[in-house]
Amino acid sequence: MKKIIALLVALVFTFGVVGLTFAVELKGTVTKIEGKKITVKDAAGKETTVEVKDTAGAKVGDNVTIKDGVVTVEKKKKKAIEGC
Repeated sequence: MKKIIALLVALVFTFGVVGLTFAVELKGTVTKIEGKKITVKDAAGKETTVEVKDTAGAKVGDNVTIKDGVVTVEKKKKKAIEGC
């Protein structure tokens, strides 16, 4: 009986931790794309490689947000034209 309870506790903990890793939102600049793996450098300078469902047209140098394996490319703001 104790073995079954210990196994159930271990399974609940394992699936709880796995669920948290998928809920993380990652923002930063794309540094490398290999197939469905994207490497993103965040504001602190830390590089993280994430496997995504689709790259969504992201290119190296784009600012992206990745949540639940879905990539969202942030639009670059256009600079205002200054007068003479």
